[in-house]
Amino acid sequence: MNKVKVLSFAFLAFVAISHAQDINQAKKAIDAEQFESAKTILKSIINAKPTNGTASFYLGNVYMLQNNIDSAKIYYQKGLEGSEGAKLNNIGFGLIDLDNGNEAAAEEKFALATKDLRKKDIEEYLYIGRAYTFSTKPNYKKAIEVLNKAKAINPQDPQLNLALGNAYFGDKNQNDAYSAYRNAYTIDNTLIRAKMQLGVLLKGAKAYTEAIKAFDEVIAINPNYGPVYRELAETYYLWGRNEPSKYRIYVDKALVNYEKYLSLTDYSIHSRMRHADFLVLAGEYKALEAEANKMVELDKVNPRILRYLGFSAYQNGNYDVAIKSLVSFIENPSNKVIALDYQTLGFARIKKAVGEDGKAVDNDLFDKGVLDVKKASEMDPNGLSINLSELGKKLYELKLYKQAASLYEIAVANKESKNYVLDNFYLGNCLYFDNTRKDIVKPDPIALQRADQAYATVIEASPKTQDAYIYRARTNSLLENDEMTIKYYNDYVTIVTEKGPEELAKPAVIKKIIESYNTSAASYANTDKAKAIEYFNKTLVLDPANEYALSSLKALK
Repeated sequence: MNKVKVLSFAFLAFVAISHAQDINQAKKAIDAEQFESAKTILKSIINAKPTNGTASFYLGNVYMLQNNIDSAKIYYQKGLEGSEGAKLNNIGFGLIDLDNGNEAAAEEKFALATKDLRKKDIEEYLYIGRAYTFSTKPNYKKAIEVLNKAKAINPQDPQLNLALGNAYFGDKNQNDAYSAYRNAYTIDNTLIRAKMQLGVLLKGAKAYTEAIKAFDEVIAINPNYGPVYRELAETYYLWGRNEPSKYRIYVDKALVNYEKYLSLTDYSIHSRMRHADFLVLAGEYKALEAEANKMVELDKVNPRILRYLGFSAYQNGNYDVAIKSLVSFIENPSNKVIALDYQTLGFARIKKAVGEDGKAVDNDLFDKGVLDVKKASEMDPNGLSINLSELGKKLYELKLYKQAASLYEIAVANKESKNYVLDNFYLGNCLYFDNTRKDIVKPDPIALQRADQAYATVIEASPKTQDAYIYRARTNSLLENDEMTIKYYNDYVTIVTEKGPEELAKPAVIKKIIESYNTSAASYANTDKAKAIEYFNKTLVLDPANEYALSSLKALK
């Protein structure tokens, strides 16, 4: 019997060591972003020992990383009922509370996790700090506060120093982040993520050459560490954005490195989705469409795939597929809808409504698209303004002035936009030209007054923009406001005269000066005959054969 007991204890010890090894393998897989491999390892541990709360916690964390909240909750709950590591699962539920904006509830759960801790325990503090750092609603200062409690206990823990580096990085404290990452790697030179993060700091500082050198050093140590290739890809993309002349070269390098990242992270749906997000960022929509179709084969029900199909279909001109995909995605209440979803849907509707030549507009569909675009701009007024300006310009070029004006009205609602002044100019032009159509019986005074305001904005921001004065004069002429018509025509002549002989010699400018003199003279004709004659004579100096000036002078005399 004693022999049997000894063998039993030995077997239990072997199982415990085996589980610990498996947990470590799972942690390495998670760090390498091989999430499917990590899930397989952790599920096998739980199947062998359902009461292993630590394995359930890690598995819940993997599902959180994959944005599968329901599955994460299932394993956190299972972990709470376990016999070991159960308290960690309170941290998992606390993270969900943080993501939902309920910090008070999260703190209650974190308190449960740290209750009755032994003096040397720091694991709970470590994961609470990570929760504050990586929540969708992060609180970096709180993370630093919690992690420093652990540091007071064990300042030489490498994972703790890595976590502190991440928290400092999120808090935009580059110096302390660098020190923490360096300490983590010095303490444990197998902790390759800490070394990689030193390169991430350089990337964030736009030191792209140095960042790539740092990532190459990581690859020299471990060429199979997948996350470093993702960082390389994102660095090359950012470098290309900062050097437009080399954009294509750097983006091609970025795409190659992202493919390498995928090959080393088990081509899981999560890795593919991160790749798809990058393709959206890089504007590689043909590659995105191919990736989306591959993801459909892997997971026919994952709703985010609809986003990628919608984006790629829109960019590739398949507006029906774009509309269907994005409507299905947006209407699912469990999806986190972003501004770009609404804008792309709105643009797809607008382009379908307008067609290639703009000759037969579906007004109902167009109006639906405008509402989507407005919703997008309310969600993200700064990030998407350039897209709005570009589509407005395309409609303007198709002479769909009324439709273009509806987009420019949304654009100019954002006064911080880089295109704010130019968008106001185009808004004014759209409203002016829409009121000069051949089929217009009587101009719309409200629309023209809005055009006048738009030109006023341009003139205030850029007083030397001469065409703003000429169009403002024309707008006031349509409004039959003679005083303002004369004023802005005079302002136009003053501005171009100040620019010197070279500007005054341009045929287009001479034509507009003649227009200014003739229209001003006509405005004076009924109130100040002498002024009218003066302005017509100015025209004749520039164009002695000007028929309108000659016949008008004859009538005035």
